[in-house]
Amino acid sequence: MAILVLGGAGYIGSHTVDRLIENGYDVAVVDNLVTGHKAAINPKARFYEGDVRDKDFMNQVFDKEEIEGVIHFAAFSVVPESMEKPLKYFDNNTGGMISLLEVMNAHNVKKIVFSSTAATYGEPKQIPIKETDPQVPTNPYGESKLAMEKIMHWSDVAYGIKFVALRYFNVAGAKPDGSIGEDHHPETHLVPIILQVAAGERDELTIFGDDYDTPDGTNVRDYVHVLDLADAHILALKYLQAGHDSDAFNLGSSTGFSNKQMLDAARDVTGKPIPAKMGPRRAGDPSTLIAASDKARKILGWKPQFDDVHEIIKTAWNWKETHPKGYDDRKGNQ
Repeated sequence: MAILVLGGAGYIGSHTVDRLIENGYDVAVVDNLVTGHKAAINPKARFYEGDVRDKDFMNQVFDKEEIEGVIHFAAFSVVPESMEKPLKYFDNNTGGMISLLEVMNAHNVKKIVFSSTAATYGEPKQIPIKETDPQVPTNPYGESKLAMEKIMHWSDVAYGIKFVALRYFNVAGAKPDGSIGEDHHPETHLVPIILQVAAGERDELTIFGDDYDTPDGTNVRDYVHVLDLADAHILALKYLQAGHDSDAFNLGSSTGFSNKQMLDAARDVTGKPIPAKMGPRRAGDPSTLIAASDKARKILGWKPQFDDVHEIIKTAWNWKETHPKGYDDRKGNQ
C-alpha cells in the first residue's frame, strides 16, 4: 500500500517524502513542478508529473497505485501574491482540494493529512494561538486554506474521509546533510532571503514594518524545522491509520522570534554582517503568530528535535553553502 504525496517535489513535501522512505513507507509523488523540483524527490519514490486539478490524470494515478492515504502539500502559498491574485489561489488551492476529494472518494481512499496554515487564524485574539481560536483569515491564501479545511470536514460527514489538518507556522531549515533544502523562485521566506544576503546574492535584507505592537516593532513568528514538520505528518498519518477521528493540530515551537532576532541569529551562525534596512508593512501580515502546539505533542506524540533557531538556521546555511544555486538551476526543474 502506497502513501501518495501531493506537492512532493516542493520544500516541505520533499523532506516528508524523504522521511517516509526512511521510515519504510512505499511512496508515490504527484507534482506539477510549477514551484517544485524533480531533483528534490527521493529516487525511491515513484513520480507522476501532473496537476491535482486534472481529474483524468489523478484518476490514472489512483488506478495505477494502491493508495492507502494521501498527504497534501500542493498549494500556492505566497501571501502578498494572494492579495494581488486571489482567484489564482482559490482556483489552485480550494479547487484542487475539491477535485482531489472527488477522486479519493471514487477510489475509496479515506485518509488525508493536509498541510494547512496559521494564516487561517488571521490576526490572533490571544497568544499563543490554540486550535479552538477563531479562524478569521486576513488574506486570500489563509482563506483558501480555511475553505479547504471546511470542505474536508463536510466530506468526512458525507463520505467518511478522515482528515488531519496541520496548521503550521514558519518553516525553516534543511536536511542536515545538505542533500535537500529550500529553493523557491522567487524566494519569499525570511530565512533563505537572509542567507542570500549573507552569500552576497542580495545587497541587503528589507524588513517589512518596524511599528508593530511587538517588543522590537518587527513581526514575531514561530519557527519550526522542516524535518520536525515532516515527522508530524507521519505521526498524523499513523493517527488516522489507528482509526481516530478527524482533527486539527497546530505545529510550532511555542516560542516567538522577531525578524530582527532572526537576523541577529543568522549573523551569529554565518559570521557575515548581513546589511538590513526597514521597509513599509506588507498587506495581510499579522503582527504576531505563535502556536500553542501542546495538543500535537500530547495526542500525536510529536517531539520536535530542533528547538533552537541557531540550529535551524545552521542547517539552512549548510544547504545554501553546498547548493549556492539551489537544485543546480537545471532546465525543467526550476
